[in-house]
Amino acid sequence: MSGCDGCAGCATGTLVAPVAGNRAKVVAIVGPPNSGKSTLFNRLTGLRQKVANFPGVTVEQHLGKVRLGGGREVVLVDLPGIYSMTPRSEDEQVTHDVLKGRMKNVARPDAVLLILDSTNLGRHLTLAAPVLSLGVPTLVILNMADDLRHRGGNIDTAALSQQLGAPVVLVSASRGEGVDAIFSFLEKETSAPVPVELPIIQDVPRCRVWAAKIGNNAAYQAPAPPLWTRRLDAIFLHAVMGPVFFAIVVVAVFQTIFSGAKPLMEGVESLIAASSDWVGSVLPESAFRSLLIDGVWGGVGSVVVFLPQILLLFLFIGILEDSGYLARAALIADRTMARVGLQGKSFIPLLSAYACAVPAIMATRTIENKRDRYATILIAPFMTCSARLPVYTLIIAAFIPNHSLLGPFLGTQAAAMLGLYVLGFLAAFATARVLKSSVLKSERTPFMLEMPPYRKPTLQGLALRLLDRAKVFLRRAGTVILGVAIVLWVLANIPLHDGSAPPIEQSVAGTVGRAVEPLIRPLGFDWKIGVGLITSLAAREVIVGTLGTIYGIEGEADSKGLQQALQRDLDLPGAVALLVFFAFAMQCMSTLAVVRRETGGWKWPVLQFTYMSTLAYVSAFVANRAVAVFV
Repeated sequence: MSGCDGCAGCATGTLVAPVAGNRAKVVAIVGPPNSGKSTLFNRLTGLRQKVANFPGVTVEQHLGKVRLGGGREVVLVDLPGIYSMTPRSEDEQVTHDVLKGRMKNVARPDAVLLILDSTNLGRHLTLAAPVLSLGVPTLVILNMADDLRHRGGNIDTAALSQQLGAPVVLVSASRGEGVDAIFSFLEKETSAPVPVELPIIQDVPRCRVWAAKIGNNAAYQAPAPPLWTRRLDAIFLHAVMGPVFFAIVVVAVFQTIFSGAKPLMEGVESLIAASSDWVGSVLPESAFRSLLIDGVWGGVGSVVVFLPQILLLFLFIGILEDSGYLARAALIADRTMARVGLQGKSFIPLLSAYACAVPAIMATRTIENKRDRYATILIAPFMTCSARLPVYTLIIAAFIPNHSLLGPFLGTQAAAMLGLYVLGFLAAFATARVLKSSVLKSERTPFMLEMPPYRKPTLQGLALRLLDRAKVFLRRAGTVILGVAIVLWVLANIPLHDGSAPPIEQSVAGTVGRAVEPLIRPLGFDWKIGVGLITSLAAREVIVGTLGTIYGIEGEADSKGLQQALQRDLDLPGAVALLVFFAFAMQCMSTLAVVRRETGGWKWPVLQFTYMSTLAYVSAFVANRAVAVFV
């Protein structure tokens, strides 16, 4: 590779692990964050992809299959984003180890797709030297060609290819422009048989070339920042207008979730009710019929009805993320994070916790400071995850009339939902302040974030995101919630008396609920809520399925019936207490398990579970008493 100045720190020698000769060809996508890796991955693989963990670590790997000519397929791996081959976090360490063949049970890639932002080559080209020095066949992909062209930029790809000693193509992953060249590269570089053992690469320099020199030799002309980008940033990054606009976006999202999702939810509910009626009409009276109608349809169906709301939430998050706005929100959040001793890097994991705390906790691996990372892990479950959404929606719809507060822009139900999200955020904020001023105190590290240009989200990208979230939700509905519903139905129908099921309060499930009722009665909860609290340890939304099963046995399984049953068994102080309890409680064992894995022991997860459970109980008790005074 020409252009190397022989700078200090060059090293030679890269050991490659032996690989089996009959394995599938593996191609890695590598690049800096915000370079369009995921967009290209989705473009090449479509729906033929899955998510798993690398062996021995909690870092996720996105795997997809790319179909080539003659029916051949190669495996595409989307590696975590890096700026250099000097790892500073677990994410970067994984990318480093995979590329060098040091990841246990993971084959060294047969080829690499190095994707760089063509509008930011001055920074991104610094990654080219260490990746190319690995000696693996590499295609340098300059992404966002359309943006480069529209903003007056230019690059001589032939000259850059000569400078780098590797093929270079100019593409637009979002539009599919230039993707044929990538397929041609894959056809060429993956057609040869995989050797039993790859050679050891010797005397290949890994020095960092100063990217500006190569760019100048390739006639690179950086594009001018778009005028509309500068104008938008003047608003979104303004010290006052930025937070105000962010608040407006959040309010609009929650109002739309309630108003926009309602017709879709009613449609799903009608389908569930119609299918339940059809099953009931074709099956004779039997225990099996009761299991299907009261257990499966009553339990699982009462949760599935909330799928449109959850998908709407993820649609908004996807639009904000793909458009480039969330990076600006992280910069705004850095000012707030600084007040509790954290940095803007904590914002991205905390934001993803609104989907699920499990991937959010794993996303903290990008935080280099260990104490900052642990603090973020411990407060992430306070963010209102999508599993809480069915619980909140059910209770709010049952107890809060939907009146207008700001005309069509905000109603009372959306305001109540927003208040619960704010409540969780404030609890996280206060907890972080305590942690960072005591057991996890550390010096504040500088926050560096590359601002991506504003872009139009693609329909394909959004569709794949929503499909993935729907699959996750329905998989949980078909496994965890279904399993709990079946077990609960059985427990609600035993022990038999004279061959008949007992009254539900005298069943095993009712006995368990009545055993915990004295503990939760001060919060305004009865034994049915007690059963729901126990089963929700599997997953927060399971409480809705539990109540659907219990009330389904009593003939009130649909959404309206659930709301009416809750209004009968709960008063307003108890309903508010239940909302507050779920805002604070760590009712998810999957989250607890991943905290143990990420922190390397039980010390922090036990402390976290105890603290959040105590806070939930005390706060629910106070909320119950406070509301009772004013009702």
